[in-house]
Amino acid sequence: MEAVQSYVLYFFFYSVLGWLYEVFLEVVVYRWGFTNRGVLLGPYCPVYGVGALVFLLAFSCLMAKREPAWFRWVKPVLVFLGCMIAATAIELATSYLLEALTGAWPWQTYRDYAINFEGRIALSPSIRFGLGGLLFLYVLQPLFHRLVHSLSPRVRRGACIAVLVLLAVDCAVLLFR
Repeated sequence: MEAVQSYVLYFFFYSVLGWLYEVFLEVVVYRWGFTNRGVLLGPYCPVYGVGALVFLLAFSCLMAKREPAWFRWVKPVLVFLGCMIAATAIELATSYLLEALTGAWPWQTYRDYAINFEGRIALSPSIRFGLGGLLFLYVLQPLFHRLVHSLSPRVRRGACIAVLVLLAVDCAVLLFR
């Protein structure tokens, strides 16, 4: 049960972090002004939480594996490529799912990007997702893992319940508005 609670908290933390990343790009980098970058009402983008969990489950064995010295230089390249491919597949699948549910996908179209597929995915963001995956797996997740596991079981359980209720209410509002 402790592992499930940890994964729920990871999902929520990285969903919020993804929302902050999207807002940063929109406001600071592209200078478009602020809009809620998530499909839900709260400050979170669940697609980033899903991506984080996929990265954790897919690459945790590779990250923990002891390797020969020559492989230490290869492993980050494999992790980068794996994260890039996984994140791109998640983004593409999510665009189709949200289009089926809501009639459109909520993020900007990539039609103006040099290499794109139906405006849903593009090479440049895929590369950023690969780099983000490296940052996530090598820096952020070890720190957040320590934080989550430093919480008492009662606090972790309470936070997990609060997050699940918040997300359930937000999803219900989305589906019934």
